[in-house]
Amino acid sequence: MPINELLVTEFDEEIKKTRTMLERVPEDKKDFTPHPKSMPLNKLAPHVVQLAGFGLTILTTPELDFAKSTIKPLPFESAAQLVKAFDEGAAQVRTALKKTPDEAWTENWKLSFQGKPIFDGSRFLAYRQMFLNHLVHHRAQLGVYLRLNGKPVPATYGPSADDTMGF
Repeated sequence: MPINELLVTEFDEEIKKTRTMLERVPEDKKDFTPHPKSMPLNKLAPHVVQLAGFGLTILTTPELDFAKSTIKPLPFESAAQLVKAFDEGAAQVRTALKKTPDEAWTENWKLSFQGKPIFDGSRFLAYRQMFLNHLVHHRAQLGVYLRLNGKPVPATYGPSADDTMGF
């Protein structure tokens, strides 16, 4: 079985879980932050959304230098706007993932800022660490933000206290 076929199933599950989390982001708490060192919600939620574009970059280019990037921060207008942008980005990543041949996973991929290396490794490792694990990490942060704002936290890897999934 090709590597991309194995990864598409996981991708679909993680995207579905992330989408549910984004649907519940409170629009009236945009400036909320649980700690002074934490990212405010109006930065965290759009960051989660824009990680899909980062996944696309990993799958379709050999490198990214943030200093040369044209990526602009996504404004937080509403949960619906975030979900729409996330769906669009995720669809592009899924298409690219399905087209990624086995040999591409071992190719080198680099991330830098002004030429200074941040990541230098296989495309597979970049996809998993810099994109998918990164997405899951920030999705978990969103779950904490939801909990602290009295919003229901969706189930992810089993039931949550709010979504029992029939258990």
